[in-house]
Amino acid sequence: MKSARNPSLSRIEARRAGNVLIVAIVIMPLCILSLIKARYCAAPFGSCSLFIFLSASNLRNLCSEENTVLAVLAAKPQALAGAETISKSEEAAITGNLNDFEAKIEFLRRGEDFEAKSGTKPYLFCAEDEDEEETTAIAREIVAEKAAIVSQEPICSRTSNRSVVCEAEGDVRLQGRLQTVFLPPSLTEREWKSKPYCRKQNNSATMKHIKEWTLKPFPGGGPPPECTVNHSVPALVFSLGGFTGNHFHDFTDVLVPLFISAYRFRGEVQFVVADNQDWWVTKFALIFRQLSDYEIIDADIEEEGAVHCFPRVILGLSYHTVFGIDPARTPTGYSMVDFKAMLRKAYGLERSAAAAAAADDRRKPRLLIIARNKTRVFLNMQGMRDMAARLGFDVRVAEPHKGTNVSDFARLVNSADVMMGVHGAGLANMVFLPDGAVMIQVVPFGGLDWLARETFGDPAPAMRIEYLEYYIEADESTIGEEYRADDPVIKDRYGVHKRGWNEISRIYLENQNVRPHLGRLRNTLLEALKRLPNGRHARG
Repeated sequence: MKSARNPSLSRIEARRAGNVLIVAIVIMPLCILSLIKARYCAAPFGSCSLFIFLSASNLRNLCSEENTVLAVLAAKPQALAGAETISKSEEAAITGNLNDFEAKIEFLRRGEDFEAKSGTKPYLFCAEDEDEEETTAIAREIVAEKAAIVSQEPICSRTSNRSVVCEAEGDVRLQGRLQTVFLPPSLTEREWKSKPYCRKQNNSATMKHIKEWTLKPFPGGGPPPECTVNHSVPALVFSLGGFTGNHFHDFTDVLVPLFISAYRFRGEVQFVVADNQDWWVTKFALIFRQLSDYEIIDADIEEEGAVHCFPRVILGLSYHTVFGIDPARTPTGYSMVDFKAMLRKAYGLERSAAAAAAADDRRKPRLLIIARNKTRVFLNMQGMRDMAARLGFDVRVAEPHKGTNVSDFARLVNSADVMMGVHGAGLANMVFLPDGAVMIQVVPFGGLDWLARETFGDPAPAMRIEYLEYYIEADESTIGEEYRADDPVIKDRYGVHKRGWNEISRIYLENQNVRPHLGRLRNTLLEALKRLPNGRHARG
């Protein structure tokens, strides 16, 4: 029969096992540190230096009070602006010996402040060398190398909530078929990726159809791709995917940003188009010819091995605001006034400004009504025309569509003194109106004042256009016929807005036609006459 185990012995053995485990835990990090020391030391007991790239907050754990510590902060000079605790910012580096604990604490404070302001972690050099001069020289050499990398300009940067622009100057090699741009390692040591279309805030259906481009350093260990075509002007790469085909988005997503990005080059820039649509390029060919003196390169149909070499590349277009340009952000202060002047030259438009009325002027002011035939249709168009004619307008009605000849329609719009239409892409033709003309936006029922202002109301002054609005009430809309007066669609429009854009569009844009009250609309047209240069008076 086996004897019973002594409980006190079991406890002693357990305690011993615990002690062994504690010793092992203590010894293991020491072994690891010894391996690290062996990696950075030429001799087992010789002088040793360890270069560490880490947050300053780990300083206490890595450098003892006895060590000579060379602490280095390095970043781009512009990142140091306003950092009071950092000197010699023009050299993009700071070094200092930290031989006492108080100095280490000061470095902690400076390092954390540095990291917060520059976004760059400090370099920490802990040295057991007795030769402080040699240690300092080694550290400075390392820092010089690292600072050169840190000082590289970012290739890609966000220029607005909708646009990211990538730019590089030097030996640039572009392979359109592969959506790839190769750059010298001196410009970048990493890859950058971007989709060159101005809808960065729209991460769903729009952007997923835009091809992504890659900018990366020349292949390591080998020569860069050989040039098959050499260019002496910069490349401007942009996409024609997304919402192109909708006249408003044609301008606000592509043509205005293209003008912002290309106008400064005065034609000396090469367009490289991705996600190309030939019909679209043909439609706006006259605008392209104003901005570039070179035939467009279609990246999608380039030969497999074609390599275009440029002195500079810009990937993506700069976007400022909806249907507009911020002159303060352009290289020479150009604006929507210059954009309109470019359009007049492109399409041979005669009127730069709406003519002032003379005392004996028999010319009637022209009213152009933009018609629609699917949604947001004017149901009483004939009554509107007759009423406007009685006020003395020469009334024209036109309905632009996807296949409309831009030149012909631009000339028609340019001949108008007043343009009126229900909210929609057709109102983007306001860019062809002469300065001083009036645009009347008929805003559909549904609490869409914010949409009307953002798309056409706010951009109008920068185009030197007088802007008026006419708000449709429930009894002027087919929505008033389809829904009861107590239905949320009529009674709680902003509650409907909380359901999201798709519901707003479905209810208030895609399923509404309008019948403006002729009496109220007459008052709006009378106001438009007053807004014209020198004012006009109704004739009836």
